[in-house]
Amino acid sequence: MHWLRRFWPAPVGIDGRERLRVIVGVSLGVLLAASLSRWWALDHAAGPWMVASLGASAILVFGMPSSPLAQPWPVLGGSTLSAFVGGICAAFIPDPAVAGALAVGLAMALMVPLRCLHPPGGAMALYMVISQGNGLQQAVFPICFNALVLVILGVAYNTLTGRQYPHSQGWRETAGQRPSGHFVASDVDAALAHYNQLLDVSREDLEGLLHLAGRAAFQRTLGDLRCSDIMSRPPLAVESGASLKDAWALMRSRQVKALPVVDAHRLVVGIVTVADFMRLANLDVHEGLGQRLRTLVMGRAGQPTSVGEIMSHPVQVVEEQQHAMDLVPLFSQGGHHHMPVVDARQQLVGIITQTDLVRTLAGALHIPKEQGVAPEAPFGAPA
Repeated sequence: MHWLRRFWPAPVGIDGRERLRVIVGVSLGVLLAASLSRWWALDHAAGPWMVASLGASAILVFGMPSSPLAQPWPVLGGSTLSAFVGGICAAFIPDPAVAGALAVGLAMALMVPLRCLHPPGGAMALYMVISQGNGLQQAVFPICFNALVLVILGVAYNTLTGRQYPHSQGWRETAGQRPSGHFVASDVDAALAHYNQLLDVSREDLEGLLHLAGRAAFQRTLGDLRCSDIMSRPPLAVESGASLKDAWALMRSRQVKALPVVDAHRLVVGIVTVADFMRLANLDVHEGLGQRLRTLVMGRAGQPTSVGEIMSHPVQVVEEQQHAMDLVPLFSQGGHHHMPVVDARQQLVGIITQTDLVRTLAGALHIPKEQGVAPEAPFGAPA
């Protein structure tokens, strides 16, 4: 039963509006291509003025305009080349069955390296054998003429109805572009090389779909988490007038690497971190780092003495009801390491560190504990 279920077709994932767009496009494309071909044949050609495979090409051009099989070169080159190959096989091989099989096989062998693989091209090759027509003449008209008119109509109709045609089949990396998912372009190329099968979708569209799927999975995993769920509370904080000695002592005793700076109303006005102390330590004095920090916090003539003089401001804050996903670009691209959390009145209610976020991600993605996030290094330990 499992094997038999493979024969059950999957639903076509388009809505009624798209279905109507495709139906109208296919009908108009075939109608106009047939009308122009018939008009041309009245004065310039004898014999057939349209081929049946034009219907199949129309479904590809109007129904799947992003498919590599439906692009202008495959439609034109694949159809015309296959007809020419079929005409040659019909001229030199008397048995129609053998000529037809060889014509389709040779057409496939040429379309792949010439990048013009078009399934109706196989029908073109077989048609030329069955009809025993002039291969060169019919390849030009009606086959190439039909395909050319269809492509021109496809460009116009798809553009007017909001579809890109021709559709880019390559991958373009713009300057400064960052991968939006958990993989990069080379991962897609490696997967395609391993898959080693024909895909009826462009490489660019495939990568875009994978990025959208990754973003949707990430949103589903973390969509309900808020900053209030992962922040540390109550947060340690100091006022801007606090002495450097007191702030340093608080950071050492509580083993934290940053302190939000607040005013009398608990509004965040800045943040002071270990990096701020390190930056202002007198590095020109030939003393140890510990001695330089002691000199800074104990005070020396001409040096800052209060937190407000060395704090970083303005400071990036997030609201407690904000989605945890909003923190990812702030930490990964914004260069932040500690994020004060405020309530609706903009008063400090908590703080989130990079370690808090990574630990949350590890838990949400069910990473085993032994492979998860190590505890934050103690205060003063090497990063």
